[in-house]
Amino acid sequence: MALSEESRVRAHGGTQYAYSHDSGETGTKMTFSAFVPDHGEGETLPVVWYLSGLTCTHANVTEKGEFRATCAEHGLIFIAPDTSPRGEDVPDDPDGAYDFGLGAGFYVDATEEPWSKHYRMRSYIEHELPELIGKNLPADMRRQSIMGHSMGGHGALTIALRNPDRFKAVSAFAPIVSPTNCPWGHKALGGYLGEDASSWSDYDACKLIENGAKLDHLLVDQGEADTFLENQLMPERLEAACRAAGQPLTLRRHTGYDHSYFFISTFMPDHLAWHAERLKR
Repeated sequence: MALSEESRVRAHGGTQYAYSHDSGETGTKMTFSAFVPDHGEGETLPVVWYLSGLTCTHANVTEKGEFRATCAEHGLIFIAPDTSPRGEDVPDDPDGAYDFGLGAGFYVDATEEPWSKHYRMRSYIEHELPELIGKNLPADMRRQSIMGHSMGGHGALTIALRNPDRFKAVSAFAPIVSPTNCPWGHKALGGYLGEDASSWSDYDACKLIENGAKLDHLLVDQGEADTFLENQLMPERLEAACRAAGQPLTLRRHTGYDHSYFFISTFMPDHLAWHAERLKR
């Protein structure tokens, strides 16, 4: 599949691109952004995947994430996909709600109609897009890491836990750690996968850890002023699951920080430096 370059701009000793392509998984045109630091001819660079949260496109972190200077410093390609398929034929929440449908793909492969035709974000992120990146960008696919925010934190954690040999570092900002136990997750997983909750476990980081999935380490930052903290995010569930399973976890709680990109951009350099250290090993 060919990539179409939508835009490019110089920034921080690298180039920020936006690309589009026709996706075989979603059956739609998909758009993602890629920051590529300057590099020598024939040189390949490690890849950091960033998965965004509810209502976002690739553009939110690209415009607000403040990642480019740190990526250029450490020589990291930064890939930011969209959060759902889009297009006139793609179904959306019938009530226009923000937490289901367009912008809310939850990084699952839907099995229920009418969602199953297009909402295949798991396969898109796990298989199709990495193949495109490996073929079209100067990416060293032996050195990948993944991170995300909120719904994207859920995506990063679950994708990494299902593919533990692929990613050398995994982190999240305010992730949905147990969607089987929160309103956002019940709506999304029930809608995309059906009401049989036994089919949801692959999309719940806590359950994956409880069932034996393990990573070298997890880094999570959480704002204490996050309005979604108590009823949607519940980081204490991740703490408990990791403690019981012996899964190394660094969970940092930050007084006064909320759920926004003001929070994310504050700690983005820390996360990227943490990723870079592990990607260079």
